[in-house]
Amino acid sequence: QLQLDESGGGQVQPGGTLTLSCAVSGFTLRDYSIGWFHQAPGKEREGVSCISSGGGQINYADSVKGRFTISRDTAKNTVYLQMNSLKPVDTGVYYCAPTVLRGSECVAHPDGYWGQGTQVIVSS
Repeated sequence: QLQLDESGGGQVQPGGTLTLSCAVSGFTLRDYSIGWFHQAPGKEREGVSCISSGGGQINYADSVKGRFTISRDTAKNTVYLQMNSLKPVDTGVYYCAPTVLRGSECVAHPDGYWGQGTQVIVSS
């Protein structure tokens, strides 16, 4: 059974830093590309960043380029999202999921597996 467990969220001031973790089980990071998705309050879930199953392709949404960095540790079966220079608009729930890299975009895999999400609040 595929499982994804996000952690690392919290409340920070604008300009702060958080690192999210996505630990996967039931599959390996070489089986699926993995993406991070952000759901702001009252809005739809959007792709933020994703990394291909081979690790050679990484996509970022324009809104986070230069501020967020995705990485992975295949030995730990974990994907990370380092978020620097956080802004209030980054507030929301962050999910990780198997992903399809479509051009420069991150699209949730049609299999529909999601973690429970981790809450990020950026506020002074």
